[in-house]
Amino acid sequence: MKESIPHDLIAEYKGIVIIPRLINAGLGIGGKRGKGVAMVKLDDGRWSDPVFVTLTGGSIGAQIGVQSVDLILVFRHKGALAKVKNGDFTIGGDLSAAAGPVGRTTSANTDYKLEAEIYSYSRSRGLFAGVSINGSSLAIDKDANHNFYGNALTSPEIFESSKSDHEAVRMLKETLGGL
Repeated sequence: MKESIPHDLIAEYKGIVIIPRLINAGLGIGGKRGKGVAMVKLDDGRWSDPVFVTLTGGSIGAQIGVQSVDLILVFRHKGALAKVKNGDFTIGGDLSAAAGPVGRTTSANTDYKLEAEIYSYSRSRGLFAGVSINGSSLAIDKDANHNFYGNALTSPEIFESSKSDHEAVRMLKETLGGL
């Protein structure tokens, strides 16, 4: 992205969801779906192991197009993610998301106190008009978690650990730690 997520936001907020290639499509009736990972900040400041998630949503109204969106959701409290267990919650129903501030500092932003529950950041390719993140369901992908971790860990157990030595997980944690 040309704009960066402010360092203050990453330092203060406790959870993140990363969904690369979320697909939005619609012609009157629309839908969106994407798979990604959710992580929370542990008490010692390190990031947890990733929990695999799926974001889905539907809409109806004046809309047309197809687009691929790289989406990042930054959560103020890790409890919003950690308490999901193996269920799901609705963004826009259970929790609301606001467009996130950009840049290295937050002094010129509308919500300069960084008090929204969830901030969203996205980069899109394609053309789509008439749909938003509101009303989307974020669900734990139990099959992906089982396939990756190879055992019956629950999402709270994964969120509480930072033990994975998988190369991709290590690189993701290093990248988040560098922000």
